[in-house]
Amino acid sequence: MEHFKKTKKKISFKKETKSGVPSNYNEFWSMDFMSDSLFNSRRFLTLDIIDDYNREAIWIEIGLSIGVIHMTDLLEWIVKERGKPRAIRIDNDPEFTISIFTNWCHKHRIEIRYIQPGKTTQNAFIKRFNRSYRTEVLDARIFLIEVREITAKWMEHYNNDIPNETLQNISPIQYL
Repeated sequence: MEHFKKTKKKISFKKETKSGVPSNYNEFWSMDFMSDSLFNSRRFLTLDIIDDYNREAIWIEIGLSIGVIHMTDLLEWIVKERGKPRAIRIDNDPEFTISIFTNWCHKHRIEIRYIQPGKTTQNAFIKRFNRSYRTEVLDARIFLIEVREITAKWMEHYNNDIPNETLQNISPIQYL
């Protein structure tokens, strides 16, 4: 009986510029998954998507599971609503390396910018956003419906009212 060694897919990493700050709206988006648990220990996921230019929260998807088909359908809807990014900056989670996602990006001519493993600073905008979102929303919530309702209100507040130090102390929407 022959044994076949499973090989891991190689991912090419583009060298990020020093600042990594885009010069325009929809130039770079960053995406990341987060997980948390409810009062009954049931795990849920969030898929967080921001525009790196003005740090705007484009969308936060919340669910008990978020599959790659659901993710690409969501991205399709977002692209129809606001236009597509030139590139998406992500880590090399399996959901982002699977062919369904990479083919969707290729079809839309969206460059995929994988960060190097262990180099979270290459995706610092989404990591900072995730920290704020976890502190202000997730840490205090116990029901999934509550997480969804509070998230919608928090995104509105974050985008319109919260000054960002890196944006001359104005909100993402004011910066835009």
